Amino acid sequence: MNAKVMKQKLAKRIQRKRRIRSKISGNTTLPRVSVFRSNRYLSAQAIDDTNSTTLAAIHSKANGLRANKDGAAALGAAFAETLKKAGITTIVFDRNGYQYHGVVAAFGEALRANEIKF
Repeated sequence: MNAKVMKQKLAKRIQRKRRIRSKISGNTTLPRVSVFRSNRYLSAQAIDDTNSTTLAAIHSKANGLRANKDGAAALGAAFAETLKKAGITTIVFDRNGYQYHGVVAAFGEALRANEIKF
């Protein structure tokens, strides 16, 4: 793809991200879990928007995983354990402008499979 197409794709994702963020917010009891996906890695963090703090975070590079469905499922299970240790069982899922499909869906379903509700 050329540079013009890549700029358009990024602009559309940012537009979707802003539209989603205008509707959802997190707090201490119900944090927002934001997912970032690159070509190589996947990262997620639980955010308290009222205090502007990160409650928990995970990155696939630190765990030796890649941004594929299997890696996303393993990362989701590990992040669910981190959330449980922090006392969080219910979240607001922020897909960050990405489609709920493929890697993002595998991460979300792994959270649900490990008893994190959203």
